Formats: sequence, structure tokens, C-alpha cells
Amino acid sequence: MPSKVSCLYILTVVCWASALWYLSITRPTSTYVGHMAVPKRRIMKPPPKNITFTNIRTRPLNPHAFEFIINEPKKCESVAPFLVILISTTHKEFDARQAIRETWGDESTFSDIRILTIFLLGRNTDDVLNQMVEQESQIFHDIVVENFFDSYHNLTLKTLMGMRWVATFCPKAQYVMKTDSDIFVNMDNLIYKLLKPRTKPRRRYFTGYVINGGPIRDMRSKWYMPRDLYPENKYPPFCSGTGYVFSADVAELIYKTSLHTRLLHLEDVYVGMCLRKLGIHPYQNSGFNHWKMAYSLCRYRRVITVHQIPPEEMHRIWNDMSSKKHLRC
Repeated sequence: MPSKVSCLYILTVVCWASALWYLSITRPTSTYVGHMAVPKRRIMKPPPKNITFTNIRTRPLNPHAFEFIINEPKKCESVAPFLVILISTTHKEFDARQAIRETWGDESTFSDIRILTIFLLGRNTDDVLNQMVEQESQIFHDIVVENFFDSYHNLTLKTLMGMRWVATFCPKAQYVMKTDSDIFVNMDNLIYKLLKPRTKPRRRYFTGYVINGGPIRDMRSKWYMPRDLYPENKYPPFCSGTGYVFSADVAELIYKTSLHTRLLHLEDVYVGMCLRKLGIHPYQNSGFNHWKMAYSLCRYRRVITVHQIPPEEMHRIWNDMSSKKHLRC
């Protein structure tokens, strides 16, 4: 018979073997470093081929989520216009709008060319003024309004609204002009000398009074630009917002580019930034005069735009130039 010692040894070996077997089937498969468990690295499977990841550039930075309060969506349904004129104005400027309707903005001036005149506004804080503009719209059907607040710092939104309107409701127009309500426009020079209806329509075209300048850091200035909003020392070339002309395809390009371009309150500078992104260089045209200029028949015959013209003066200039077309300079 085996001794007690031998029996005890065999029993011990059996117990250890049982214990090791039990641990081998019950403990987790993780490895251990000291007392910290480190799980096994998961192998990432490649995504299925039919899944696409959203490009961050497609996420709107400025979604322009404004609704049209007043709109004229059917203005271009019958015939695509040769020229759409977008005029930035404010609620109280009824006299200026009416002067433009009766002078250079008259849509019936050229019998052989279709021209549309559209006045651009935001929403006023005064409900009475909003109602007056709505009544004016019902009479003339030439006003477009979005529900942003109408202010100097929202002029960029107003211009982008105009671009959006052309791209959405008048995409087959050939040319667009953006200007202000205190601008006199020599339509003969604009139509026949610059745009030339009988020539092939241009594409990716942009012209006006080109400015090559930089930001003004003086906080007292009307055109003050904070460094944190625009850190560069120079602006891209841009056309004075008093008046510029572009081919209608550029309207959609600028509007879509603006959705991914940080907003600036200086409207003409901002449009220049969008043009730089698009690789479109604005052409200089000395006919776009962005300063006040004393009236002279011969002088006004040489230009396309003149700035700071009040409504009563606009009538006098238009009547004089219209009645003296037979005179030579």
C-alpha cells in the first residue's frame, strides 16, 4: 500500500491540476499587465463601398435661411430678360424708387430688349412701413423682400437675396446689374456700348469700378473692418457696390459660394471675396463712376453710372438727356 505521504502528494497534484484546468476555461481571454487589463485591439473593417462621407465644405457656413416675404417669382416666365437690374433700397425711399421707375429704370424704354427692374429690401422694425411697401408691391410688382432686418450691416444679405432671386426665378437672363437707389444709370451706354445685345453673351463676366484696397482699422470709420473678422492686410479686387454688371451665370455661382464663405458686412468687399474663390477677376471699366459728378450733358454721355443723385435731380437729368439726343458734344 502506498504511504500516507504518497497519497497526500498525489492528492495535491490532482487539486492543482483541477484548479489550473478550471482557471483555463473560466478566465477572460485578455492579457494582463500587472493589475491593469488591456483588451485586445479591435480590427476596423473597411466601410462598404457604397457609403460616402460628407465633405465638410458642403456644410453651409451662412445658410441664408431667410424666407421671401414679398416675391415676384413669375417675372421671367414668359420671356427671359436681356438684363435684370437689382436695386438696393430702403423702405422710406419711395420717391427714389418712383423716380427710377419713371426714368432709367422704366422697363418699357427699349422696345427690342426686355429689361426687368427689381427693388431689394429686408424687413423693417416699423410695421407701418412694411405695410406701405407691401401696398407699393401690389401696384408695381417690382419689389422683393426677405425676412432679415433691413440695416446697413445687412447690405450683404440684401445683395445675396438678389443673387438668389436671379438664380432661382430668372436663370435664363443674360446679364444682371446691381446698383443703389441714388444712382443715375446711362442706359444707352450700359446696353449698347457695354453689353451689346447683338454679340454672343459672355460667361463668368464681372465688371465695374474695380478697387484694390485694404481694410480700414479705424473704429470711427463707416468702413471699419475688425482684424478678427478679416485678418488679411489687403482685400481681393472688388467692384464698388454703387454699380456693377455681371453675366447671369455668376449670380448662382456667387450665391452658392457665399454659403461657405464667412459673412462680411461690407457688401462689395464680400462679393469680391466670393469672386476670388471662383477664380473670376473683375474687369475695370471707367464708365462706372462711384462719386458725385456735377451734371453736364456731354460728361454724362460718357459714363454709365453717377452716384448721389436725389429723385428730383434724376428726373431733370433724364428729361434733359432724352430731349437732347440729337445734339452733338
